[in-house]
Amino acid sequence: MHFKVSPYILLILTTLFWAGNFVLGRAVNAVIPPITLSFWRWALALLILMPFSIRHLISQRSLILRNWKNLVVFGILGISCFNTFVYIGLHSTTATNALLLNSIIPVLIVIISRIFAATPVSRTQATGILMSLVGVVTIICRADIDRLLTMRINGGDLWVFLAVICWAIHSFRLRLRPAELHPLSFLSAIIAIGLVFIFPFYLWEISREGGITLNFVSCASMLYVGVFPSVLAYLFWNQAIVELGPNKAGLFIHLMPVFGTILSIVFLGESLQLFHVVGICLISLGIYMTTARPELDAE
Repeated sequence: MHFKVSPYILLILTTLFWAGNFVLGRAVNAVIPPITLSFWRWALALLILMPFSIRHLISQRSLILRNWKNLVVFGILGISCFNTFVYIGLHSTTATNALLLNSIIPVLIVIISRIFAATPVSRTQATGILMSLVGVVTIICRADIDRLLTMRINGGDLWVFLAVICWAIHSFRLRLRPAELHPLSFLSAIIAIGLVFIFPFYLWEISREGGITLNFVSCASMLYVGVFPSVLAYLFWNQAIVELGPNKAGLFIHLMPVFGTILSIVFLGESLQLFHVVGICLISLGIYMTTARPELDAE
């Protein structure tokens, strides 16, 4: 499935959906256990994908089998670990801390790319990444240095940090995805693999905490995480990585606090403050500096 739209539009939609996932994950942490949320998120996503991907999976089964080791790594990092670790972390840390930690993904992608693939990083790109990161911190700490300095690290922060490392490695490794493997085949395969690894932990969790109470909140939450941050966002992200590369695409992660702020204003009644405007402007300028002048990337 190839989307005939700009990869930048795909990345904007992806980060919007993922920001909603963080807000929702924190909101329902008392209603849906974290591993349960992760398992049913991906089970629903696979169920949605199968009618569209089954013919590709059948026709490309030999290609999938030849690349099974590579796909297992994608499934563990991008499906099993990242989302499960985030949901676990959101049970004992704030969405603010989680978003701050999530915002170092672009920096980690650039570092990993530089170390393992000798990917050049121009001065303009490095400056854009730094400026965007400053914008993220401005929003999260509300332009208050004391607030930033008093943020404490707890167990939830460590879980989110592990998730961040997994996602950065996953994004870097997307260059190793077999080019001839259809996007639907790839996503369905890694989701299925990820579910296999999540399943034992899901059984352990429900043996301790019980299952989900089905009501409007739990069902609507599962539907959202199964469709938007899972199926659509992963297809959009994977395509954008292929078209732009991990360094440029990764920078768009910095839009998540922007969308998180907007969602809070719309759904939680929070007001727009000056630090929001400053942060959003810095993030936008940083993304522009990194993506609008590709000729500088070879410096």
